[in-house]
Amino acid sequence: MADTQYVPRMKQLYDEVARAKLLEEYKYSNAMEVPQLDKVVLNMGLGEGTQDRKAVEKAAEQLTLIAGQKAQITIARKSIATFKLRDGMSIGAKVTLRGTRMFEFVDRLVTVALPRVRDFRGLRPNSFDGRGNFALGIKEHIVFTEIDYDSIDSILGLDIVICTTAKNNDEARTLLKELNFPFSQ
Repeated sequence: MADTQYVPRMKQLYDEVARAKLLEEYKYSNAMEVPQLDKVVLNMGLGEGTQDRKAVEKAAEQLTLIAGQKAQITIARKSIATFKLRDGMSIGAKVTLRGTRMFEFVDRLVTVALPRVRDFRGLRPNSFDGRGNFALGIKEHIVFTEIDYDSIDSILGLDIVICTTAKNNDEARTLLKELNFPFSQ
C-alpha cells in the first residue's frame, strides 16, 4: 500500500488554483517562473527586554507556540546609551518558517488569526517592499489560538514578513490574493 504524504491546505490551494491563475495572468514561459512563497519570518521586539531577561524568554516561548518551531532569542549588536541598551543584551525573539510549517502558519494566519483581530478591515495592499515581500504587524499576539489567554502576563506585538519569489509587488499581490489574503479595497 502506498503511503500518502500530507500536503497542507494552503500548499494545495497554491498548486491547484494560484499557480494556474498566475501562469494565465502573467504569461510565464516556464512553470518555474511562477512566484511562490519562500519563507515567513515572525519577529517580536521587546523594549522591556533590557531590564528583564525573563520577559524575552517568555516571549520566545509564546512565539514558539505560535510558530510551531523553536524561537531564537535576538541580541543587540551595538550599545545605545539612550535606550539603556548594551551589546549582547536580549531584545527580542524571531522564527523563520519554510516548507510545510510555513504553509500551515499562513493558513492559520489567514483563516483563524486575522478574523480575530479587533476592528479588522483588511490588510493594507501597499505594505509591499518593491521586491515582492509583504509585511504586516499584529498588535496583540493573543489572536492566535495557541496562546492561552489566562497564562500571559502582557500583550505583545508581532511582526510578520512574508517573502515571495515574485519580482515585483503586483505579482506578489496577485499571489497572496489567490491564497485568500484579505486585502482591503
